[in-house]
Amino acid sequence: MDKPRTIGAWIDHKAEANGDRLALTVEGRDKTYAGVHLDSGRLAAGLASLGLGPGDRSCLMMQNSLECIDAWFAMTKAGVVEVPVNQAQRGRLLEYLIGQSRSSAVVCDQDYLERIAEAAKSLPGLEHVVVNRAEGTVGAGTPEFPARVTVHEMAELYLHSPPPEPDVDYRDTAVILYTSGTTGPSKGVMLCHEANLSLSRHTADLVGYGADDVLYTAFPLFHINAKYTSVMCAMEADARLIMDRRFSASRFWDRCRRDGITAFNYQGGLLMMLWKQPERPDDADNPVRNGFGAPCPVEIWEPFEERFGVHLTEVYGMTEAAVTTENRRGMRKIGTAGRESALYRVAVVDSEDRPVPPDTAGEIVVRPKKPHIMIDRYFDMPDATVEAFANLWFHTGDRGRLDADGYLTFIDRMKDCVRRRGENISSYEVEAVINTCDAVLESAVIGVPSELGEEEVMAVVVLKPGRDLAETELLDFCVPRMAHFAVPRYVRWADGLPKTPSERIQKFKLREDGITPDTWDRDQTGYTVPR
Repeated sequence: MDKPRTIGAWIDHKAEANGDRLALTVEGRDKTYAGVHLDSGRLAAGLASLGLGPGDRSCLMMQNSLECIDAWFAMTKAGVVEVPVNQAQRGRLLEYLIGQSRSSAVVCDQDYLERIAEAAKSLPGLEHVVVNRAEGTVGAGTPEFPARVTVHEMAELYLHSPPPEPDVDYRDTAVILYTSGTTGPSKGVMLCHEANLSLSRHTADLVGYGADDVLYTAFPLFHINAKYTSVMCAMEADARLIMDRRFSASRFWDRCRRDGITAFNYQGGLLMMLWKQPERPDDADNPVRNGFGAPCPVEIWEPFEERFGVHLTEVYGMTEAAVTTENRRGMRKIGTAGRESALYRVAVVDSEDRPVPPDTAGEIVVRPKKPHIMIDRYFDMPDATVEAFANLWFHTGDRGRLDADGYLTFIDRMKDCVRRRGENISSYEVEAVINTCDAVLESAVIGVPSELGEEEVMAVVVLKPGRDLAETELLDFCVPRMAHFAVPRYVRWADGLPKTPSERIQKFKLREDGITPDTWDRDQTGYTVPR
């Protein structure tokens, strides 16, 4: 039998094969494979009853929950293009994401209704808001929306009528995932059904998952990691997924012992957080066999595996082109991201796109070995698409080097973004908020090393002549206007910023200065950023 090539057909196939076997446990609530199929189909009928169908776009702004997965899968069954939104977004950027994607609907948890209502005032194309509420609170506390927007209760859209059967092709866009802007606004990465299924199937094969596995993640469902290398990857392997909203390093291994967890995904500083836990004599006495992700600091890679009895599968990729290189069992090199996968060609090039010699740093570029497995284009950004695919290679904006055996070592990001605890933070977008503060003349946002690995956000700020501003006042200004993880940890006042003759800020000089003695650190003052 041919494998299903659209996500909706794949869900149906998995339900038929697995029936009442447990598929998902999210925040302590269970759902079987049959339940996933049934509930997503009922909600797909509800979305169709609102007039939503193939080609329409809907933002999805929900915390990890069974209802969030229902909504995601319902959109794929109805042919609606899903636009996941980080729940931390607010203000100008939230308005931008809904507007730039030209979404006519938003599905959200009740906690985010106020933010959506505020953004809706400037979004003439928004027609429907579907709200997921806590049990027993249907219809409660709905803020005022423009007259053109209708608010629907999600619980009332699980219809018993037959699910829609839209004409959806495997090449059709299933999702638009926004990746952090660098020198401009965030770009919407268009991925088709085939790309998402290919990633899930490839990951299951790479790590070697089977029906007896129990995968774990606490990463959010607006991220490619949780969606396609956790939820769909587990279901592709006929396995079970356990998902939380928050990760606890101190309780993780006991949780694995209790629930029989055999595998987990990592990114950001997760491995370092686990490594820094006090050693216990039973560290290796756990059921976990596999960890999948990136990046693992080279100095702890093998010690981590030995201490916890876990095999780490390190890869390199991004939203646009996932798992481009990989370390397979029996064919890996510690400290590298592995060799090119079965999905991609990988090269390292100079500024003129010429391949550089082995062990020479350059930009990492990739090409697909199969059609329809990576980004189709950036939504409504043809110039950015053409630029990214210059000379028929996709330009990652990352620096790395390939050794003589073809193993890739990631060096750093050429793009102007900050990588903090698994989140890509646009310097451009943080600066855009800071620069609207009345006392600020200009600012530059950079990443500085974090004790947990990756980076922390630092803002170097120039005030207008004669103006004063306390660091806490600047952060108070930022908090309601950006995601909590993007609010700078470090603030340094400057008389001016280093610039080129053409007035471009020379951020490399600020990075070289790093955390100076006069840099303010909010973590040292007790300032808390609310979530």
